Amino acid sequence: MHSFITIVVTVLSFISSSKLVSSSLDDIRLRDGFKIEEFALGLGSPRFMAISPDGVLFVTIIRKGTVVALPDKDKNGKTDKVTTFIKGLNHPHGIAFYKGYLYIGETNQVVRFRYQGFDSTPGKKEIIVPNLPTHGHFTRTVGFGPDEKMYVSIGSSCNVCEEKDGRRAAILQFNPDGSEEKVFAKGLRNSVGITWNPETKELWAADNGRDWLGDNLPPEEINIVKFENHYGWPYCYGDRVPDPDFDNPDFCKKTTPPVFEMQAHSAPLGLTFYMGKLFPEEYQGDLFVAFHGSGTAQCLPDTKSSE
Repeated sequence: MHSFITIVVTVLSFISSSKLVSSSLDDIRLRDGFKIEEFALGLGSPRFMAISPDGVLFVTIIRKGTVVALPDKDKNGKTDKVTTFIKGLNHPHGIAFYKGYLYIGETNQVVRFRYQGFDSTPGKKEIIVPNLPTHGHFTRTVGFGPDEKMYVSIGSSCNVCEEKDGRRAAILQFNPDGSEEKVFAKGLRNSVGITWNPETKELWAADNGRDWLGDNLPPEEINIVKFENHYGWPYCYGDRVPDPDFDNPDFCKKTTPPVFEMQAHSAPLGLTFYMGKLFPEEYQGDLFVAFHGSGTAQCLPDTKSSE
């Protein structure tokens, strides 16, 4: 199994506000040989990112309801321009390019557009998964696995409760056209970040735990997500610890524990396995996790590499 490297970053502050960036970059501690730079500013509320087939960075802007394109950096190390590629979306979050289409996870549905290049007008909006449950955790992450299936993560409607809609606190699986919906895995309170291990082809997810058990409970989780497994929520958290609101230890014994636990309320969002060549060899195959951070916790301890 790969070692883990967790990096603590306030992901929105890099590209949402020049005031935040100028103050936060100086506070970030990097290992020797690494540097961090501003890329684009003033976007408002960026969420997830994807690289297009023609090499352009696309970002969902959740509060503006847009998807913007950010071309390569200019000679000063910033993006040349910010282009609004799609507008009029309902809280767009997840974004993925797959076999000629740009897929977007809106809060109430998954849509796609035929993609013919950064300089071309996107195709007509096609709703492929309508009527997703709304409210509560309202972001919808979209990704495509090596099995050529589309996966959509839908968080819970509440802090901790028994859901009436089986699609909540779950990861769903579809064909790329939105057909053959099935609940792939349950008990995942809010798995915002999903990715696939390039070696094992397994689906990995970062799950955000419940509030109001204190600053240090429950731990945030990294899970290997397998078909029809249950990962505990709302009945248990962490390594099958019964939640005090339900106290169902017999059920918890049947659930799948996380492969890694992190500081409570650190709110892991994006995650990816590093398979590039720019970083030193020791980083090859490691999992990187970006933390959003939360006002629920009074403070976070220093977080260093974990193996």
